[in-house]
Amino acid sequence: MPGENRLTLDVTVTERGEIRYTPAGIMAIDCTLRHQSVQVEAGGERRVECELFAVAFGNVAERLARVPMGSAFRCEGFLARRYRTGVTVALHVTNLRIQQI
Repeated sequence: MPGENRLTLDVTVTERGEIRYTPAGIMAIDCTLRHQSVQVEAGGERRVECELFAVAFGNVAERLARVPMGSAFRCEGFLARRYRTGVTVALHVTNLRIQQI
């Protein structure tokens, strides 16, 4: 069932859990990411602010754990249910670009 599900956001980390390990032994970390920007919509500018729950696994989790709180970076990933039986979504971070943005 092919389909596009990619998200790229410039964010800061506002909350971050401790490194944990899945039952399969894969490193994981949960966090909350904050995004702020100005977007063009219907010919006008709209100020956008939101927070999004995110999770990262493996080496991306390790890198995310080292990002200083409040530092700006670009993250890429996909959206999936936060919990298997839930309806809320989480950003599964698959790549970090730590740079001045």
